[in-house]
Amino acid sequence: MHVRFSRIKAAVAGVAATALVLSGCSSGGSGSSELAGSWDEIVAAATEEGAVTIYSTHSPDNLEALKQAFEAEYPGITLTYVRGTDADILPKIEVENSTNSGVADVHMTTDAGWIDRSLDAGYSAEIVGTSFDDPAYNRDENVMEDKFFLTSATVFGMGWNTIHVPEGMTSPDDVFAPELKGKVGIQNPSGIPTYVDMYRRINEDYGTGFVDRLPAAEPRVYASAVGITQALASGEVWAAPMAASNVLTEIEKGAPLGFALPENPYGVPWYSHVLASAPNPNAAQLLADFLITPAGQEAISADYLAALPDIPGTGVPGSDVTAQDVELGDVDSFDSESVEEYQAEWEAKFLG
Repeated sequence: MHVRFSRIKAAVAGVAATALVLSGCSSGGSGSSELAGSWDEIVAAATEEGAVTIYSTHSPDNLEALKQAFEAEYPGITLTYVRGTDADILPKIEVENSTNSGVADVHMTTDAGWIDRSLDAGYSAEIVGTSFDDPAYNRDENVMEDKFFLTSATVFGMGWNTIHVPEGMTSPDDVFAPELKGKVGIQNPSGIPTYVDMYRRINEDYGTGFVDRLPAAEPRVYASAVGITQALASGEVWAAPMAASNVLTEIEKGAPLGFALPENPYGVPWYSHVLASAPNPNAAQLLADFLITPAGQEAISADYLAALPDIPGTGVPGSDVTAQDVELGDVDSFDSESVEEYQAEWEAKFLG
């Protein structure tokens, strides 16, 4: 099955990569060391730096897998990850940049509006890794202005606890079954424009007025998709109409969970960039490069959608959808005023 995503791509593809890596490509940042010259020199300098930090909204399991894979490939460099929502992380990025006090070296986000606004804000250094030129990655399609690069993607579908919903789910409307009242989990979109976009889309794609009808299920509200997955696994809730594909990770661990894609699922891509304020600019470039190698993709995209083809353990069973099929949302719908207005409407429906 090939699923359809009704997203509007917001980015312009990056220009072709420069063949020679030049010194000082991380200009504008506050890093404590300079970017080295050739790629081999960058790798050597990264080892001297000995550390790299990534801020990301990705799954904690995948970030831990990334840490293990990266440190196995580069044993002289310690990778630290800070996981949070965009509402947590984006202000940190902005403060670190404006105060010349960088902590993060690489940043991964799904916020299309912030990506669009930040392209001209001096937050990013140009990526210089050699793996971006791998034909399997398709740099022209997946890199924006030599800064942000497609890293992974998630897709939201129907999740359920197989003990309490043994027959599974075949449609998002299944959450309206009387026995599920008060046992449905949903995300709070507060401070997360991506979730606002999701609610807007599924109100159409799950059947006209789906979100407007959802309060009747008396759903429990969680801060993120990770929280919903945990609640499903524990039996705190029994079903979720917008569960993330990290449910597949818990199924592999033996959790009593099921997951399936509806006819028109909602998907979100993660884009990453090297920060201009990176304190470890060489290690930052090395991590960015590693993220789109087969080993990096197997780690960061396990049970998600990979940005490279044929990566073991990635994708959704029964679907051939890839990360390239999942486009960024329409940035015009991510302005702060519109997002805040929707949040107020959502709170009145679900928390009022």
